[in-house]
Amino acid sequence: MAKEKTTFNISKEKDFSNWYTEILNKAEVTDMRYGVKGFVVIRPWGAKIIEKMYKIYESALRATGHDPTFFPVVIPEENFKKEASHVEGFSPDVFWLESKQGEERVALRPTSETSMYQMYSMWIRSHRDLPLKIYQRANVFRYETKATRPLIRAREFYWIEAHDCFATRKEAETQVQDDIDMTEAVMHKIFGVPFLPMRRPEWDKFPGAEYTVASDSMLPDGKIIQQPSTHLLNQSFAKAFNVKYIDKKEKEQYVWQTCYGPAISRIMASVISLHGDDNGLILPYTLSPIQVVIIPFHSAKNKDEINDEARRIKNTLFLENIDAEVDDSDKRPGEKFFHWEMKGVPFRIELGENEMKSGKATIFIRDTKQKVSVNLKDLIEEIKDLGAEFDARLIAKADEFFKKRIANCSDKLSIKKALDSGNIARFDFCSADKAGEKCAAYIEKELMARVMGTRADKSEKPKDKCPFCGKKATAVVYAGKSY
Repeated sequence: MAKEKTTFNISKEKDFSNWYTEILNKAEVTDMRYGVKGFVVIRPWGAKIIEKMYKIYESALRATGHDPTFFPVVIPEENFKKEASHVEGFSPDVFWLESKQGEERVALRPTSETSMYQMYSMWIRSHRDLPLKIYQRANVFRYETKATRPLIRAREFYWIEAHDCFATRKEAETQVQDDIDMTEAVMHKIFGVPFLPMRRPEWDKFPGAEYTVASDSMLPDGKIIQQPSTHLLNQSFAKAFNVKYIDKKEKEQYVWQTCYGPAISRIMASVISLHGDDNGLILPYTLSPIQVVIIPFHSAKNKDEINDEARRIKNTLFLENIDAEVDDSDKRPGEKFFHWEMKGVPFRIELGENEMKSGKATIFIRDTKQKVSVNLKDLIEEIKDLGAEFDARLIAKADEFFKKRIANCSDKLSIKKALDSGNIARFDFCSADKAGEKCAAYIEKELMARVMGTRADKSEKPKDKCPFCGKKATAVVYAGKSY
């Protein structure tokens, strides 16, 4: 008889790259055999995770006054060329669809500014139409030429983008801060992904933006992964697309705009990478498609009784908005345990004759691998309490990992050592404006890293000179090696 497989043989700590690839496969999150570079199939388990992430993020957007919409996936070339710096920044990454019968060619959207803003010019007439706060759930396409990684660096992203219009710059800048706060509230405090809100240096801002604030997180291999970005677009797109309104003094004004883009598939990559272990995924309780799996143990004599109790527990949990599943398949217990641990389900209830007699359930906790016994009559409240504790542990563990990977540096040698050790280097720098671009180019070429920018959530004052050019530092910057 073949031995049942109940272990996973790749170490996350020692071989993160292969661990990540195998976890996506073994946990049935994606299938990479589609045959087109940069495109993967999202399998049902992965789709359920993404759907839950969308639901949570969209709820947060709607709670802050955003309305949903859907725009076409194609953008006319004429639209795409209207904002010059945007075109220059995105043109190399665009997938173009050649048209037939002399029609203008169209682009698969790399982002939707040039798609949505032509409609804003028709929708906005008066100050009473502002603010306009709209988002869409969408796939975007970018012709990535570097080595691709599923969910991390791809040619197709599953994401959300919010595009807002305001009467004043002050309102727009308030929205930028609200976007940073939303990233903290959802990505960090619910999904358990810590980040640094970084104001990008002048040479690395979003094409067409006055400034960009990006959320930089880190994967276990020490590489930076950019998560949601928010951009103050000022009035450049408004002027290009003639998005104007009549103010209270009956004067015509251009709107101020912002955009915000959480890439859901990329965030899922961080969730998988940060929380998983050598036994598979570990999904936050709030996020897991199945929060509790019930495994009945029975003989032929008591099979119906125990299965009926398992289904009763599932239905009771369902009525309390707890996602549960009963695994009454004919697999061996070890196979069932391995399967659901690989999937990352937070809790496993083991239900057998002893539990039926004692009125207590045995609960296995995925992250700590501990078992606790709870009274069946108290099961609902116990699961909710254990769920809150589960998520708090994951967040605390991820925060501790991230905090330890930020190194204060004072010279070239310490910066290089930090970067080569898989850390983020924090150091004084000549300038985050154009004047610092030459030193940033040196970091990119010689140290194989990039300047991420300055902190957007606090003011940090430099005390020394730039380690690269020797000039008086005007900024404290962070640098890291990126995907």
